[in-house]
Amino acid sequence: MNQLLELPALLILDVQNGFDDPFWGERNNPEAEQNIAILQTEWRKRKGHIIYTKHLSLLPASPLHYKNKQGTEFKYSIKPLPNETVYTKNVNSGFIGTELETYLKAHQVNAVIITGLSTQHCVSTTTRMSANLGYRTFLVEDAIAAFGITDHKGIYHSAASIQEHELAMLQKEFATIVTTKDILNQLNQIEI
Repeated sequence: MNQLLELPALLILDVQNGFDDPFWGERNNPEAEQNIAILQTEWRKRKGHIIYTKHLSLLPASPLHYKNKQGTEFKYSIKPLPNETVYTKNVNSGFIGTELETYLKAHQVNAVIITGLSTQHCVSTTTRMSANLGYRTFLVEDAIAAFGITDHKGIYHSAASIQEHELAMLQKEFATIVTTKDILNQLNQIEI
């Protein structure tokens, strides 16, 4: 069954060089950027809305600190074109402190496809807020990636387990979880 009633906006969250820094630790899904680029190419072909966020951290130790020009740059494989929309932010939600919601309303966009980095931070927060604001929200599980993390009890949780837990919490209530292949198959049923 095709869940896409129209071509949603493609959100590409924080795919920046700083996420390659060892600072973040173990990461899952090394194919995330490749899958994002596949979706980006398809959206460009269809002349769909592509919206990027760039995280400019206020924390000096972060590889995404706003003064770290190299770390804050978009990864080459998904670099925005000059005519594509980019919002900068220094919090986890792509909706806070940006014109993202205004843009979606102005263009009468009712659905979004979410991709990017990292699953447990900006991806999760933006997904939750998207649903809370009333957008039909699709989260592309193979076009996002998580990082391993040690919890408040000192227990380490692998990147793969963080990814699965986040997806479990976001499914149904906040988003429809899909794959890149699912999206491409459903897009083939929508005329350009």
